Formats: sequence, C-alpha cells, structure tokens
Amino acid sequence: MRVLTWNLWGRYGPWQRRREAIAATLTEVGPDVCGLQEVWGTHGQNLAADLAERLGMHWCWAIAGQTSAGHDDDLFIGNAILSRWPIAGHTEVPLPTGDPGEGRVALHGRIDTPHGALPMFTTHLTYRPGGSQVRLPQVRRLATLVAEEAANCAYPPVVTGDLNAEPDSDELRLLGGLLTAPAVPGLVLVDAWRYADPADPGFTWDRRNGYQADTVLPDSRIDYVLVGLPRDGRGRVRSARLAGTTPVDEVWPSDHFAVVTDLQS
Repeated sequence: MRVLTWNLWGRYGPWQRRREAIAATLTEVGPDVCGLQEVWGTHGQNLAADLAERLGMHWCWAIAGQTSAGHDDDLFIGNAILSRWPIAGHTEVPLPTGDPGEGRVALHGRIDTPHGALPMFTTHLTYRPGGSQVRLPQVRRLATLVAEEAANCAYPPVVTGDLNAEPDSDELRLLGGLLTAPAVPGLVLVDAWRYADPADPGFTWDRRNGYQADTVLPDSRIDYVLVGLPRDGRGRVRSARLAGTTPVDEVWPSDHFAVVTDLQS
C-alpha cells in the first residue's frame, strides 16, 4: 500500500501550470492513498476533485478557511484525502488556534480496502516559527481524533500532514509516544521516515526547490507520514522516500516536497 502526503501550496505561483505538474507527479508515483494539504476549492471547482478524476480515485475534502491567493473572494483552502478504494465515511474536526482569523482542521477518512478498514488522517498545523505553544494543543486534539476513529480497524492509523515542526520537536514527540508519554495513552505513531535511506535528511522544505530561493528558514523536515504499530502485520513500514523533487516541464509542482511511504497490506 503506497501512501503519499503533500502540501500543494494552494493557488500561489503559476498555479494552473502547477496543477498539471502535480497531476503528472502523482501519476508517476501511483499512490493508493493521499493526504493533501493546502488544497484549494471554489463553489465551482476543487483541486481534490480534479486530481481524483484524473487518477481514478475517490476523494473527500475539509475546508480550513478562506484564502486571499489571487484576490478571489470565492476561494477556500483545506485538506483532502484521495483513495483508490471507496471512502466509507469521513469526519472533520477543527483544531484550536487561539486566533479567530486562522482556520485549521483535521480530516479523517475511513478507507474501505480489500483487507479491511484503514483509518486515514491528514492535517496542516499552524505555521509559525516558535509557534510550538499553538501546535501542541492541535496535536492533542488530533491525537484524540486518531484514537477515537482508529479503534477496531484492520489497519493501524495513518496520519499524514504538514505539521510545521521538526522531528525532535515536542509536537512530534507527543504524537510519536516513543520519547515521551503519548498525547493519548497507548497511541504510538511511528515516523515512517525512520525507514528511509539514512543518508537522506528528508527535507521537505528545501532551498533546492525553485520557490524557496529567498526563504530565510533553514532546510527542514516538516511533512510526515506517521503510522501506528502494525496490526497482524498490516501497516508495517517498508520504505519511505521523497517525491516532487524536480520540475515537470520546467515547473516545480509545489513549494514543498512530498513524502511517499510503502506499507505492508
């Protein structure tokens, strides 16, 4: 089972050409399930719907809020799940921000795979250098959702997203439950990148990216696939790698690189 997570950068930059580059990259990777962030939608169009149609996948989407990209009042941003198998149901939960002008949401989709239910989650935590005090309550709310929805499923939970936090941060330690007491007792989520090539730092926010030439932030690994402990062998991490790391027809797909993880099904 191939899982991908990717922040698609809304409708910024050359977004029409980027949409084609994103679709081409996803076609090449061939994911079974995707967790996508900064997915734009209007009352007449939706990037998740467009990608799902091109790839022959099912989809669900949760609005986080409006965005000013392109000065379009009819433009929303959110998170999406795409799946090659039917999505039996989905749940969206707002995350605390402390700022009425900022919307953050966690999306859960119950994927009806041939081997049983897969509890899939995706989210996008607050972007703010030094903003751990905002993200920690978000992590706790996310962990509660994961624990509630992942019970009695054939697969362990798969949590994807742009968490805007480094691997050794308090946010990841709480979600992991390996280096500190987990956010929810008994909930352990393994960072799939620990199964990647040890020589690859896995930077998903990277100055190699054509949109990052002027960033003041250092190269960082802030996008994740986190997986619960295997259930009867299902969900065991086999590998992890990056995708979207090169331009497509001279266009970078997004300002983030994607993370691709293969799991035992």
